[in-house]
Amino acid sequence: MAAEAKPAGKEAAKRRFLELIGQGWPSARAAREVGVHPRTGRDWRRGVRKSSDTRVYPDGTVVDSGSGTRYKVSMIDPVEAEVHSRYLSQVDRLAIADGLINKQTVTEIAEEIGKHKSTVSREIARRSLEGVYLPHRAHGAAAAARARPKTCKLVDHRVLREQVEQGLERKLSPEQISHRLVKDFPDDESMRVSHETIYQALYFQARGGLKREVQKALRTGRARRKPQRQPGQRQPRFVEEMVMIADRPAEVDDRAVPGHWEGDLIIGANNQSAIATLVERTTRYTMLVHLPHGHDAEQVRDGLIQTMSTLPTHLRGSLTWDQGCEMARHKQFTMATDMAVYFCDPHSPWQRGTNENTNGLLRQYFPKSTDLSVYGPEDLEHVAQELNGRPRKTLDWDTPAERLRDLLTT
Repeated sequence: MAAEAKPAGKEAAKRRFLELIGQGWPSARAAREVGVHPRTGRDWRRGVRKSSDTRVYPDGTVVDSGSGTRYKVSMIDPVEAEVHSRYLSQVDRLAIADGLINKQTVTEIAEEIGKHKSTVSREIARRSLEGVYLPHRAHGAAAAARARPKTCKLVDHRVLREQVEQGLERKLSPEQISHRLVKDFPDDESMRVSHETIYQALYFQARGGLKREVQKALRTGRARRKPQRQPGQRQPRFVEEMVMIADRPAEVDDRAVPGHWEGDLIIGANNQSAIATLVERTTRYTMLVHLPHGHDAEQVRDGLIQTMSTLPTHLRGSLTWDQGCEMARHKQFTMATDMAVYFCDPHSPWQRGTNENTNGLLRQYFPKSTDLSVYGPEDLEHVAQELNGRPRKTLDWDTPAERLRDLLTT
């Protein structure tokens, strides 16, 4: 479609951008047409407002791009807002007031409103005025305390701010400052501030109140908060990206196609020695890898490459392993053998159950807490031959060696 003359001014550009979006233009193309960055166009499309380094989303979320701090501004009247059931509602507070008038105990009131007696006791102590509990006033005070964003305490309290700045200049940590204030001002409740509030004031100046210069007093020397790992979020196990078992082809899962292996280490006494075990999923054929020089990533890589290279190409399909650090060089193994490596989920040994079962059988030959370095390649070959010569119920009482022989001769 033909482009029209570019409008002048930010508001005109925004109007023109939204018009083009309404006509079906892609966001990036419409942004180029009106002469703005694609991200600006996406913000306009989603209703995001930007002021300096702060971005305000339509749901009230505010993000400071400098510090990464995120908080939420209430978009409705905090007094009338519905609160979570674990907090006291206005109806609960009216019931507390009625209970006090009728001389009920705190326990009786708590049972009536379905809250813990400690919650009711703290509410009465905190919100009473000269011994009288006023439910509407208490609810308004609670709503005001709940509202976000709040003015930082260090902004409004000059004496407290000066004490914090002096502590930072003395190279004290925010936690040391917070606890020291309790000792230095035991009778002054206004001289209290949490270490998190101090960090917020340092890392997010718009909510802070502390001089920017005192940031240098932090031991880390950082002017921004370091992002922390969220609960449940795992750090990448290896530098080289893993392919997880969920991405393993269906032909591997149903054991219909031979040549797909499961592997692991059995560890000797004091974690000083190891043997790598490999089991073919279709035939249950076992191979043992001698690791005379240790079981770090390089030794395991070399041992697996040497062992797998003895197999014909059609039996080198894939290898499934757990997330042990011995497989950190898995990409190099794949390049040398042309075998894809798939990794199990954390703490999920059943995802390579054939290998787990085989390792249990191997402990008959290599008991736990023994030195595995005393076993040479001939010993490992003898044990593997014995296992591969055992009839298996899952193979209709054939042996793994017989099943592998059939694959090699057909």
